[in-house]
Amino acid sequence: MATSTVKKIEFLWEGKDAQGQKIKGRMEGQNADLIKAQLRRKGITPLKVRKHSAALFASTSGKIKSGDIAIFARQLATMMGAGVPLVQAFDIIGQGHENKHMRELLLSVKADIESGTNLGQSLAKYPDHFDDLFCNLVVAGEQSGTLDRLLDKIATYKEKTEAIKAKIKKAMMYPAAVIVVAFIVTSILLIFVVPQFESLFASVGGDLPTFTKMVVNISEVMQDYWYIIFAVIIGGVFVFANLKKKSKKFADMLDRLSLKLPIVGEILHKAATARFARTLSTMSAAGVPLVEAMESVAKASGNVVFFNAIMQMKDEASSGQRLQTSMQRCGLFPNMVVQMVAIGEESGSLDDMLAKVADFFEEEVDNAVDGLTSLLEPLIMAFLGVVIGGLVIAMYLPIFKMGEAFT
Repeated sequence: MATSTVKKIEFLWEGKDAQGQKIKGRMEGQNADLIKAQLRRKGITPLKVRKHSAALFASTSGKIKSGDIAIFARQLATMMGAGVPLVQAFDIIGQGHENKHMRELLLSVKADIESGTNLGQSLAKYPDHFDDLFCNLVVAGEQSGTLDRLLDKIATYKEKTEAIKAKIKKAMMYPAAVIVVAFIVTSILLIFVVPQFESLFASVGGDLPTFTKMVVNISEVMQDYWYIIFAVIIGGVFVFANLKKKSKKFADMLDRLSLKLPIVGEILHKAATARFARTLSTMSAAGVPLVEAMESVAKASGNVVFFNAIMQMKDEASSGQRLQTSMQRCGLFPNMVVQMVAIGEESGSLDDMLAKVADFFEEEVDNAVDGLTSLLEPLIMAFLGVVIGGLVIAMYLPIFKMGEAFT
């Protein structure tokens, strides 16, 4: 006779025991009602029963931002440094968080810790939010009894990487936003304003200037096919974003192409170098062996070219090759970085040397982004002036000609 297995779900529960004391725990069952029944049989009065699963947060990765994790890391490091017990720290941070999904995540981790699971294992259940580097350093801190110090290093690392991301996003978003606004304004002028001038010109008669004819023709196309043009643009953006997210080949191609772009490519190269140095410095300072650290470093680099190079360096390091030699061979890192790593390896202060490299390149990224923004501002103003001003001139050229005819 075949037996059917019913999938059990893990629940977190809170209740009161026979003495009226509040207690909590976790239990597997088919539904919340059965969990409550089991608790009553044990002499526990159930107060709250809710589902608990790491998969619950797999679909909320877009609702919890990396910035939230960085802030959490700093808050936890501060509380642990002040001597606040781990469970109480999670309760304070979780209850006070404005983001509902982040609050649920932290309270879920807290419940894990209360049930006897260590912090590293609890965080590892949520890989969308806590990466290998975060979890590995927490585990190392728990094992060595220096969790507060390593949490401070994690917080510093997260803050530095988030600062670089914000700078690069600012540099990319500013021109993109201006181009979108320019396109919308131009479309409004072509669809609604130019036809008014066109009817005026038709009533007066006469031959229009070539530039004005061109603008009128573009306006007619926009009036007839604006919905198709907008649909193609929106569809193109959607397809691009979808391909980037789901196609590894397409994403890898973009990564390689981005490093070759003028000005922007140099900024991205420096940012990846800074992330490499900052991540490896943090893990090296925590006592994580080089070969084990390299995979986390590769994932944190943020670019497939650097990822492949770092994984190759990991393989060479596992066969006894020096890091300096591997970095020199891959050809991605400036000579200054290679020499600093060589000094760090010789003196046994690799983490300090890499931290200095990270500081230097993070400042370089800041300066480069500020320079790019300063360069783009006048260029964008000139672009808007040419586009909008060109449309205005095209519409007023016939009026000027009519004025000359009457004088």
